[in-house]
Amino acid sequence: MAENGKNCDQRRVAMNKEQHNGNFTDPSSMNEKKRRDREERQNIVLWRQPLITLQYFSLEILVILKEWTSKLWHRQSIVVSFLLLLAVLIATYYVEGAHQQYVQRIEKQFLLYAYWIGLGILSSVGLGTGLHTFLLYLGPHIASVTLAAYECNSVNFPEPPYPDQIICPDEEGIEGTISLWSIISKVRIEACMWGIGTAIGELPPYFMARAARLSGAEPDDEEYQEFEEMLEHAETAQDFASRAKVAVQNLVQKVGFFGILACASIPNPLFDLAGITCGHFLVPFWTFFGATLIGKAIIKMHIQKIFVIITFSKHIVEQMVAVIGAVPCIGPSLQKPFQEYLEAQRQKLHHKSEMGTPQGENWLSWMFEKLVVVMVCYFILSIINSMAQSYAKRIQQRLNSEEKTK
Repeated sequence: MAENGKNCDQRRVAMNKEQHNGNFTDPSSMNEKKRRDREERQNIVLWRQPLITLQYFSLEILVILKEWTSKLWHRQSIVVSFLLLLAVLIATYYVEGAHQQYVQRIEKQFLLYAYWIGLGILSSVGLGTGLHTFLLYLGPHIASVTLAAYECNSVNFPEPPYPDQIICPDEEGIEGTISLWSIISKVRIEACMWGIGTAIGELPPYFMARAARLSGAEPDDEEYQEFEEMLEHAETAQDFASRAKVAVQNLVQKVGFFGILACASIPNPLFDLAGITCGHFLVPFWTFFGATLIGKAIIKMHIQKIFVIITFSKHIVEQMVAVIGAVPCIGPSLQKPFQEYLEAQRQKLHHKSEMGTPQGENWLSWMFEKLVVVMVCYFILSIINSMAQSYAKRIQQRLNSEEKTK
């Protein structure tokens, strides 16, 4: 596989050189023009050129809708089958009968799975800057379950309101019976669904690189272009980032399934490169996706769960609050809001929230809610900027093709 990939790369480089020679185009001038175009696109952001950015964003949405409409029009049989299936599901959902209890149960599970899978996809799909849904949603959920489990001495929280709200069961367990494994089991579904979502979000780079390799066309993706440049200069890489990328590419290319599994099983910001590498060297889909799914939804997810559960276990939290209080001068003032917040959570777990909400809870909750709002807003802004830059790239490519035909 590696030898065939290198041979194809060499042939394509040779063809590019011949094409450049035939058109009397200097490769260095082409690279310089690409660099200028990239810098020009990067300036198209809301805080520099708001009107142009919003205009390009709107036009890019129209282009995408047109492309998807055309694709659906050429797949009318699939669309009709989907609409028929949707009509049957809607009829089953609204028609009264003994089946409604099963429909409600399926609906509840489906919405739960779809919610966490969707958050996982948003975390890794590469829209804009990516939304860090583990830090904003899954991590806090696991931490809340951990704190509640130690306070209630049980994980058998009443459903409903769990998972929307956690309250202690009427019959609390015996103190000291909560184990790490019981908490892991309680949040396993949410964590695994989130991990599956992150694995699905890694598929676009794989399919993009695979399609580009099979068609022989240059893809409209800067990460893939950087990947090809990295292959050409792999032996001369000097800085740490370039050497790390080369190491990931070599691991995936030479080790195969277990190399992909190793990259997917640890927090790895370079995993997009693994997907591009697998697509470029035509690694079978199920080899790539199977290793990614096992690594992200099982191995990596359990590592992250265990870390959060241990960090928010009862004795660790008490120690952290004590350490905050030991900070000279400002320690007691910082410690008080955390103590009040933890006490408010205990009251909520024991159905005592009607007694009033301490000021400390308002302060900490307000801070976290505003952090979530800011990160979601920044994520949306990054998507707008990214789509506007994609439309600018379409314009640049059209102008370049017109120049070549003159």
